[in-house]
Amino acid sequence: MIDFLFDYATLRVIWWVLLGVLLIAFAVTDGFDMGVGALLPFVAKTDIERRVAINTVGPVWEGNQVWFILGGGAIFAAWPALYAVSFSGFYLAMFLVLFALILRPVAFKYRSKRDSARWRENWDWALFIGGAVPALIFGVAVGNTLQGVPFHFTDDLRPIYEGNLFGLLNPAAIFCGLVSVAMLVMHGAAWLAFKADGVVADRAAAIGPKAALASACLFAIGGLLVYAGFLGGYDVTSPIVWDGPSNPLHKVVVEQGDAWLGNFRDEPWLWLVPLLGVVCPLLAAIGFKARKAGLTFLASKLAIVCIIATVGVAMFPIILPSSTNPSHSLAVFDASSSRLTLRNMLFATVIFLPLILAYTAWVYHVLWGKVSEKDVRDAGHAY
Repeated sequence: MIDFLFDYATLRVIWWVLLGVLLIAFAVTDGFDMGVGALLPFVAKTDIERRVAINTVGPVWEGNQVWFILGGGAIFAAWPALYAVSFSGFYLAMFLVLFALILRPVAFKYRSKRDSARWRENWDWALFIGGAVPALIFGVAVGNTLQGVPFHFTDDLRPIYEGNLFGLLNPAAIFCGLVSVAMLVMHGAAWLAFKADGVVADRAAAIGPKAALASACLFAIGGLLVYAGFLGGYDVTSPIVWDGPSNPLHKVVVEQGDAWLGNFRDEPWLWLVPLLGVVCPLLAAIGFKARKAGLTFLASKLAIVCIIATVGVAMFPIILPSSTNPSHSLAVFDASSSRLTLRNMLFATVIFLPLILAYTAWVYHVLWGKVSEKDVRDAGHAY
């Protein structure tokens, strides 16, 4: 059993799963932070209302971003070729995301440094940018990944990227960006309905059903686009050697319009994942209407899990397809670090990930309860 758990093929699949877990954890936790920022101009009209919304995420947003750092670190250590291609090819897009993510903590820290309405309003718009821009760009990145990224490798495995920022902003990718925005706005509204009190929660509960319905409809339309071949599709046609060397040049990949549906055809039970990706936002919409904040937030989290998991399940075993030379696409079985690296990283993960989860759970337990206008006025440490 021990040998099985630590053979090269199994370690590769484990780290593919762990990468998905880290990215989903980031979307579920920091996703409602971004959603609250994107909703800020619409759910809060006065300064005290904006402070209520901000203070629902103020104590936890820094910890939530840890998952983004862990995800980037996992890509760097476990999938170095993926890190090299994606962080180089998507450099300008990543720069926009990092700019927005850096702008957000600055806005949190500086908005209350001066007792000026104009000063605070400007920083509140910075929070809006810090929430809406990453939500859009992350979805655009997924859309480009589904279509294939214009890169290839030289004979010595040096990656060559042939695209640009404007190429990334194509209609299909922007559509995926809208799915992401709708999903995270739904999640932010669910969080505000759950955590805020008063008029802020009421407005969030009114906006939430619209965002939830938009998430379900856009995701379903996305599935139809995949079925019609508009979002691309790639399939490995050569024999897969799961314990072979990490060299993406030793396989044959072809572009096929409906290839992303192959895993669902082979394993019909996997259709449950995208089905829940449609059903859970609808359940969240019902929860908003019924003012069941806890169940709504749970349905929103499950919707994010299933929507993101659908992409991973559809693409497996491909991680990043190449549109210019499909056979140079990066796959789970040929783009990882060494067996020793994956094994040692897994040991560290088994030790430290439960500690991170336990600490995170403890923080949310300590900070349990709603944020009201009275709480914000009375607390001298509030944002």
